[in-house]
Amino acid sequence: MPVHPDALQSLGLAIVASSNSPMVLLNGDLRVMGASKTFYRAFQIDPVGAPGRLLFQLGAGEWDIRQLRSLLQATAAGDAEIDAYEMDLALTKGDARRLVVNAQKLDFGDATHSYILLSVVDVTDARLAAKLKDDLVREKAILLQELQHRVANSLQIIASVILQSARRVNSDESRHHLTDAHNRVMSVAALQQQLSASRLGEVELRAYFSKLCDSIGASMIRDHEQLVLEVKADDSTSEADVSVSLGLIVTELVINCLKHAFPGGRQGKIEVGYESEGPNWTLSVADNGVGMPKDAASATPGLGTSIVEALANQLDARVSVAEAHPGTIISVAHTEAADIGTDTGR
Repeated sequence: MPVHPDALQSLGLAIVASSNSPMVLLNGDLRVMGASKTFYRAFQIDPVGAPGRLLFQLGAGEWDIRQLRSLLQATAAGDAEIDAYEMDLALTKGDARRLVVNAQKLDFGDATHSYILLSVVDVTDARLAAKLKDDLVREKAILLQELQHRVANSLQIIASVILQSARRVNSDESRHHLTDAHNRVMSVAALQQQLSASRLGEVELRAYFSKLCDSIGASMIRDHEQLVLEVKADDSTSEADVSVSLGLIVTELVINCLKHAFPGGRQGKIEVGYESEGPNWTLSVADNGVGMPKDAASATPGLGTSIVEALANQLDARVSVAEAHPGTIISVAHTEAADIGTDTGR
């Protein structure tokens, strides 16, 4: 049984009137049949003179936007629907508003009478909040970059002061400790520089370890033909905080090799390796030097060993030391079922 056109119009007006959101009912000619109180109030339109007028004649003509007109005409013809169309509306009083418009043709089975339901969402404040957030993030990034530069400069100054002190002291033991401290500060500076370059988020470990080892080699290897420091890693990535610990472990293990594996100017090679499968990973530092001393099991762990153990525990990883024939390989491995533990290293 066909529905009387007046009933269709009444139904559409009832839908609009019950809405708490800005909503307009248009006929096929895009004239206003009715609108919600929220629509009239939000867009400063006189509710008395609006019905019967074209939508584009409302207010001071600010709704007469070519793109909106074309979309509504296509909707009225049944060729399209307006889905989240964004537009700027310049009000006569107040700032322009950013709107998201949706429109659909109401089908009541009567081809001679068509109606369009137009709904409007004001997203001005949301867009402004998003912009402010983006501006704050951008400002924070600039401040972070400035902080990183200052940290790098401070580390360089500290390393320089330590090196100068090492050159002035007469005690060989004191000079040794100061040189060791200088090397560690330079390594941390290199670590900080690489992390700063990687920004936030995931860190590509192969490039990260390569640049880190380049920095260590530049400060501690005099003859790069005599001692070679290489990185062999897969395409793994890690979060920035994890990469900090991994980088410090690499730094300590490589320094350890450079100090102990090649006495008397021996030639040799140090290889840093990393591979992962799912959550499990293995970091290794291998050398082809003189190998472990016979009394290594009874030796007191040095500062470097203690640092590596602490960092491995932090990563829920296990440290193991093995003979490489020739040389030594130290591995730090994380597995889901692994117990945290360490073997005594040199």
